[in-house]
Amino acid sequence: MSSRDSILSKIKNNQPTSVNELPSLSFLGLDKIDVIETYKTVLKGIGGFCEEVSSLDEVKAYIAAHYPSDKRKITTIQELADIAETEWTNDDPHSLQNVELAIVKAHFGVAENSALWVTDAILGQRVSPFIPQYLSIIVNKKDILPFMQQAYERIGDLDYGFGTFIAGPSKTADIEQSLVLGAHGARGLTVFLMN
Repeated sequence: MSSRDSILSKIKNNQPTSVNELPSLSFLGLDKIDVIETYKTVLKGIGGFCEEVSSLDEVKAYIAAHYPSDKRKITTIQELADIAETEWTNDDPHSLQNVELAIVKAHFGVAENSALWVTDAILGQRVSPFIPQYLSIIVNKKDILPFMQQAYERIGDLDYGFGTFIAGPSKTADIEQSLVLGAHGARGLTVFLMN
């Protein structure tokens, strides 16, 4: 037996016992935080905007008031077809270079870091949240989770081709400690918290 085989054999025979259950998170006091207020505070702190709405009509009104009507807008939400393009999902991703605003839904959000979980099933194209100048994401208030632990439990073994967490607008301060918005994604993010 070579020394390599001997070492690998010793490692194989001295593995820790398998743990099937994850520890309880009850000590975190998950029931004691105001999830929505925490989400809004964190989002504001990282440069995002939050609007509480009770209908898609309120979303439309906000977009009409805050984004120029002559600029290109895209969405995967059919109910918003009167304010944004919906027939773009099969286009070449390069054709999205002139998009001012993309509007999508999120599966859920996380209060501790204001992240929103999105997958290719609701994005239309994987690049859609990263190409436009601005991004709006709609999420139901009941789908805001307190911590990432609950987010990973919710994702579990779901089958999806692409998924990512998005939190706030794109920003970097790597170069000379100068903050740059929109370096590798949207310059602004508005989250619509739906009742």
